Amino acid sequence: MTGGPDFYNRRKGFDIKPPAPPEGMKIESRIGVQAPADVVWDILQDVAAWPDWNPIYPKASGVVRIGERLTYARAMPGRPHDQFQATVLDWTPNELLHVRRAVMGGLVPVIQYWEIDTLAEENCVFSSGELYAGWLGRSAAQSLRRALRRGFEAEGEALKARAEAAWRERRGAPKSQA
Repeated sequence: MTGGPDFYNRRKGFDIKPPAPPEGMKIESRIGVQAPADVVWDILQDVAAWPDWNPIYPKASGVVRIGERLTYARAMPGRPHDQFQATVLDWTPNELLHVRRAVMGGLVPVIQYWEIDTLAEENCVFSSGELYAGWLGRSAAQSLRRALRRGFEAEGEALKARAEAAWRERRGAPKSQA
C-alpha cells in the first residue's frame, strides 16, 4: 500500500505524537549578594519581618514549614495590592523556599520561589520569581510580567542591602561595589 496517512509506517505502526504540554511562563530576577547564604536565609525565612525590608510585601505572616500557609499582601509597581495565601511546598535552609498558590479561580497554578545559590563562602546569588503553569499560565502571567520583574528586582536589591549590612555588622565583610 503506497499512499495513506503520513503518521502511519507499515513496520512501526502509527506514529501519533501526544499534544505538546501546556506552556507556562517564568518571571524571575537574580542578584549577586556579598554575604553568605545563611545570612540571606535568616532574612528570608523570617516571613513576619518581610514588611520591614521588602518593598513588595507590606504585610506577611506564616511559618516556613512544609504544608503551612503563608499569607501576604503584594504591592507591585503600578498595580493594586493583591492578597495571597500560599502553601509551603518545599524549603531547604540556606537554599530555597517554594510555595504554591492558584490564580484565576484555581485554573492557573503558580509556584513562587526564592532561591539562594552559594558561589563561595561569603557570596551567593539570590533569585526570586514565579512559574505560571497550565493552559492559561502564559496569558495569566503576560499582563503581570513587567510589574513582577520590577517588583522582584526591587525585592532583590532590598534583600541584598539588608544581608550585606548584616554581614558587615557580624563579620566586618567588605562593602560591595555598586
